[in-house]
Amino acid sequence: MTPLELLALVAVFAIVRVAMSIRPAAQVAPGVEEPRTTPTARTVVREYLDAFIIAGLIALLLITFVVRTFFIPTGSMEPTLQIHDVLLVNEFEYRFTKPHEGDIVVFPPPITSPNDFIKRTIGLPGDQIRVHQGVVYRNGVAMKEPYIEEPPNYELEIKNYGIYVDGSPLDPAFANVPPREKWSAPDRIPDGCYLMFGDHRTNSEDSHAWGFAQASGTFPAGQRKGEKASFTGHAFLLFWPLNRIRVLR
Repeated sequence: MTPLELLALVAVFAIVRVAMSIRPAAQVAPGVEEPRTTPTARTVVREYLDAFIIAGLIALLLITFVVRTFFIPTGSMEPTLQIHDVLLVNEFEYRFTKPHEGDIVVFPPPITSPNDFIKRTIGLPGDQIRVHQGVVYRNGVAMKEPYIEEPPNYELEIKNYGIYVDGSPLDPAFANVPPREKWSAPDRIPDGCYLMFGDHRTNSEDSHAWGFAQASGTFPAGQRKGEKASFTGHAFLLFWPLNRIRVLR
């Protein structure tokens, strides 16, 4: 449920609660003691509505600023995450810290999509990244990646102010590859940019297709050029289905 949907539901409960409160009370004749009765069905309903409204407002606060659930719709993060898994995403963390290498991040991608993407952080600003013969090299050192489904079947290298896949540069008209003036070096990830891969490397629409993700600012290139960029949050817990509950790493 999105924050907007939850807010609408809380509003409906509040309207019903107000409507039930303004109904005139039963009249009692002067001098006649009002009989003591057990709570009416109306009273019980009002109490439940009050509880739902309070719980809804607390949940709205949490999913807006602190924690949100995220449903896995595709197999791009297999085997770490399976289709239909449900995660908890910390929306608070990246307000004060930057993503680390290996973080599983939810974010709006630099391509047109109605939904956020979820990928693993592979390259940070200033890193040199190369994918060669199925191995990812970060700053010249082969990364240990026990979490991947299978090695990538493409070659990738950051060089000449671009991302080269199988020898050809990604087109800035379709991929978020900043112009040269945004780079501090021709072979290092620009400031504010991150290289994101799915754990199922051969079945993942990720940075090797659409360029860099960004934690802030606006996209300088690609399909969403000029639109706001951000990271929704850090996925830290898989909590459904119950037999797969675990902290994500």
